[in-house]
Amino acid sequence: MKLAIMQPYIFPYIGYFQLIKAVDKFVIYDDVNFINRGWINRNRILVNGKDSLFTIPLKEASQNKLINEIEVNWDDAWKSKWLKTLEQSYKKAPFFQQVKPIIEQTLGQEKAIFSEIIVENLKLINAYLGIITEIIPSSAIYQNIELKAQNRILDICLQEKANHYINPIGGIELYQKEVFEEKGMRLNFIKSKPVQYPQLKNEFVPWLSILDVLMFNSVEQIQTFLDSYELV
Repeated sequence: MKLAIMQPYIFPYIGYFQLIKAVDKFVIYDDVNFINRGWINRNRILVNGKDSLFTIPLKEASQNKLINEIEVNWDDAWKSKWLKTLEQSYKKAPFFQQVKPIIEQTLGQEKAIFSEIIVENLKLINAYLGIITEIIPSSAIYQNIELKAQNRILDICLQEKANHYINPIGGIELYQKEVFEEKGMRLNFIKSKPVQYPQLKNEFVPWLSILDVLMFNSVEQIQTFLDSYELV
């Protein structure tokens, strides 16, 4: 069984979904400390043809709290403002009308816990793209919060009886293949290949939020992008 473990990110870039599709079960690592100015509640979209950062506002977010303890700040007027920005930026994109309901359903949840919103968002996008990987929050089952770093990842893999663990390429210095092999597991790192597509008449800006990919590409085209990686 192939397994991957990642912190929850809102509307992440396509490499995140490549990793989801590459495995049988995807664990949302939600009971670790929140990272300020990370990608959990931020990503990038195209605004006026240029890379623009968006941020989902949170209540009292702190690196002293676990991710699954952080709530969204629904009191701000950011939601209507951001939806307006998205419409202005992407209304001429060929798949805007198909993608708009995913955004509205995500923002319409108004659940207290942000990580729960992200899980539902990932499931909505997976359903749209035909990805059938099971998604489970780490807080729901493993009860190993006392373990740290590689030891905790290994414990989750062992609990799941995984024989193949796949990690983003950014973790290549953090995990040792021989340690996983000693536990009877194969370890690989996923490396995305360049993905490019027309963004109206703009010069192409790579590695934006999955929103940008969804707006400009058919499901069939995105499915080819999802397989555009190598395991190292």
